[in-house]
Amino acid sequence: MPITKLRPSFTLTEDRLNELKAVVPEAFADGKINWEALREALGEHLEDAGPDAEHFGLFWPGKREARRLAAKPSKGALIPAPGEGVDEATTRNLFIEGDNLEVLKLLQKSYAGRVKMIYIDPPYNTGKDFIYSDNFTDPLDDYLRKTGQKGEEGELLTSNPKAGGRFHSNWLSMMYPRLLLARRLLREDGVIFISIDDHEVQNLRNVLDEIFGTENFVATCVWQKRYSRENRGIIGDVHEYIILYTKNQDEFSKVSNLLPPNEVSKAVYRNPNDDPKGPWRAIPMTAQGTRKNQMYAISTPTEVIHHPPKGRCWSMIESEFLKLKAAGRIYFGADGNGQPNVIRYLSEVEGFVPWTWWPHDEVGHTDEAKKEIHEFFGKENAFDTPKPTRLIKRVLQISTEKYVEELVLDFFAGSATTAHAVLNLNREDGGNRRFILVQLPEPTDNPKFPTIAEIGKERIRRVIKHMRADNSRAQTAIPLDGNRQSEIENPKSEDLGFKVFKLGRSSYKGWQDYEGDDVSQLETLFDAHESPLVKGWKPEHLLAETMLIEGFPLDSAVTPQTQFARNRVVCVASDACAHRLFACFNDAIDDDTVAELRSGKHLREDDVFICLDSALSNEAKLRLSDAVKVHVI
Repeated sequence: MPITKLRPSFTLTEDRLNELKAVVPEAFADGKINWEALREALGEHLEDAGPDAEHFGLFWPGKREARRLAAKPSKGALIPAPGEGVDEATTRNLFIEGDNLEVLKLLQKSYAGRVKMIYIDPPYNTGKDFIYSDNFTDPLDDYLRKTGQKGEEGELLTSNPKAGGRFHSNWLSMMYPRLLLARRLLREDGVIFISIDDHEVQNLRNVLDEIFGTENFVATCVWQKRYSRENRGIIGDVHEYIILYTKNQDEFSKVSNLLPPNEVSKAVYRNPNDDPKGPWRAIPMTAQGTRKNQMYAISTPTEVIHHPPKGRCWSMIESEFLKLKAAGRIYFGADGNGQPNVIRYLSEVEGFVPWTWWPHDEVGHTDEAKKEIHEFFGKENAFDTPKPTRLIKRVLQISTEKYVEELVLDFFAGSATTAHAVLNLNREDGGNRRFILVQLPEPTDNPKFPTIAEIGKERIRRVIKHMRADNSRAQTAIPLDGNRQSEIENPKSEDLGFKVFKLGRSSYKGWQDYEGDDVSQLETLFDAHESPLVKGWKPEHLLAETMLIEGFPLDSAVTPQTQFARNRVVCVASDACAHRLFACFNDAIDDDTVAELRSGKHLREDDVFICLDSALSNEAKLRLSDAVKVHVI
């Protein structure tokens, strides 16, 4: 088997080209696009590209650069931050601190097509908001400088006053590349929800139409964020929007997204006649239209004759009506004279189809959201604009299923409401949702929590502590049998933990282009790259980076392999990958380790062994390549 050199890679452009090649293979020659062949293949569907051509779409100064920025590889890596999470050895939840654009790029290979739901609450561009200040030449270097990880500190964000000539353009250029990358992370039945207000809702819809396709728009939901009137402004601001798009609406439509009955919806079901089947409600038995076989006369128990109202018909044919009547499922009113109604029992209700109006009494409001923050931090440490957990719970109920493992992503995480909502809903319905949160270390004025990322991490820690305390209280307050005791100690196999990663420099050296004529300078560049790794690299950092390069998610199980006595070898395994990684970053691979690997006792077909190129002799490479796939650094 050949030995493969391992280097960081970013496949966004390559993947898109492969997708095009799969659809129009005749448009490629020698790995390049043949534009004339592509034009011929697309035929009448190709837009006129003449100088006077016009077509519908959203354009702004900087759009081309924003698109290029999405395709620009990241020079960064996600570095583990042990000790900042909870239950780090077993959890599958992640909190990533860093610029979300760079983080989204680094997640592409391992998480593409794996995320079920994305929720984001980006800056609203009110003129007072700050927006991410992207650097188009070296995004990572700019980020490290701004966060004090390299050179002088700088500003993470920039203000975007309405008086600026590029007010909308700046915001759109920030959002566009992030949404392009986010779409690729979604499953085919995946969805994205975006909170926004009136300032950019129209522009955001246009961008989403372009990236996701107009056919994948589902709804713009209206959230009533306030419940009390404010006597200021021309018209009081009482709502925000939540825009919903799918990656593939045909696939998403196959998933049940009914909302479970709540106390408000249950209240309309009553039991005035002590029906042994429980509470029920009467549903009028009419439908729009005048279908011939649904226009019959109905006689009540008191022999009052009813015909369908004008312009309507009964909602079923007569034979179906007679079956329901015989089963006692038709209600004619308290006096028995009324029009027929179908009896529907609460026990039969699986759920309700969501609608676009989300009132505060169903999904919470801004005051409720602040009280939730105060509960964990006190008023002096409150986050300015949190969302209520009930709002995110509604989003989760619409888009995720509780009986299967679902991955939720929020890359404008703020105070970590999404993580809070995921943990709460999992406990409530026994679900197995996992979260990935991404948050820029945006500075605060709070010395205890100097960045918003610190607030988010601390909120998750305190939520978990509170939930575990609830477990303990339940355990001591209720007499338990053996089965119930086990259930309380590990309720529903809850994942009450999270790991933390931070955006930093890659362990791999980046090549510096040289355009001069000095041969000695070029030789110096080559000498500097004799080793592919930077000075002072750390094995745990290199392992995390290698996992993503190899397509393994960051929540993969990493297990030390004790059978290799003379080298430190770990096994990386994930249910997202068919094979496993065996990684060793020691300076030299011992002959005993080579022999153990060659024996095949511990390896499956397609497993990969990764090590430093310099750690293997030429003889060892030959011996290993006969028995196992080897990737060298």
